[in-house]
Amino acid sequence: MLTDMAALGWLTPRRRSATARSVLAGEASAEAARKSSQEQLAEESLESAEAAETAAPAEPEFPVVGDERAAAFFDLDNTVMQGAALFHFGRGLYKRKFFQRQELARFAWQQAWFRIAGVEDPEHMQDARDSALSIVKGHRVAELMSIGEEIYDEYMAERIWPGTRALAQAHLDAGQKVWLVTAAPVETATIIARRLGLTGALGTVAESVDGVYTGKLVGEPLHGPAKAEAVRALATAEGLDLGRCAAYSDSHNDIPMLSLVGHPYAINPDTKLRKHARELDWRLRDYRTGRKAAKIGIPAAAGVGAIAGGTAAAVALHRRRR
Repeated sequence: MLTDMAALGWLTPRRRSATARSVLAGEASAEAARKSSQEQLAEESLESAEAAETAAPAEPEFPVVGDERAAAFFDLDNTVMQGAALFHFGRGLYKRKFFQRQELARFAWQQAWFRIAGVEDPEHMQDARDSALSIVKGHRVAELMSIGEEIYDEYMAERIWPGTRALAQAHLDAGQKVWLVTAAPVETATIIARRLGLTGALGTVAESVDGVYTGKLVGEPLHGPAKAEAVRALATAEGLDLGRCAAYSDSHNDIPMLSLVGHPYAINPDTKLRKHARELDWRLRDYRTGRKAAKIGIPAAAGVGAIAGGTAAAVALHRRRR
């Protein structure tokens, strides 16, 4: 990686800084993901070995059974789960009085935009990041992990896409590791990965000192190019062959990650990713068919009740921002 950093010398100072932050965020996320999965892997190694001996043969094409140098990487928001994990986490923190009503309204608007447009907006993501960091500053990591478990049961479990979950399970059944790769906090992503029986998660790493959040990030949010850097770093550490790996995402922002692997999949794709995937003959899966109006057209803000006031409140918030 030092060689890679040295190669950045031809870039402008601003671009070198941005690229360096992406590399730092990717490496930090990969390190955190591997660390969080060590204990779980140790506990499950015997059980996995026994299950592999009795597992039914999988389809020979893909994923390849027993290919230890292959793994799968799944984006989280709108790929594995309907909506944004950070929004649902914010709802849970509001319920526990971590922040005020106006901040929840902002979360609601961000989620409404995400669900209606079906794409990530950089401005909204920046707002969500800053809000989340200010909310958790001064709280202990262990406290937020415990609360995260409760929030998963309250808001996230029922929003997992069954189709994507089945794809992840196919890789697990083939004896491959499966990782979430998301801009959501690595702690939240790790909880979701564990609940789904996945190997672990790569996520945005918030700085903590002596187990207490400082309100700063390590590098930058794990988004766009940073996701690709995290996958690359993890693949190197795990001895994976990216040409034999798979990646799944709904967003054109994840094209750098999808382009790294030999088996890219567009899941519930936005317009730009769908076009790109068709041009490159990537595989597409859309689990919104027949349910798109119910699951995507109605903003999740409607579920917030009086705070967001449903669709009308989302429109009102939009007008005030203009």
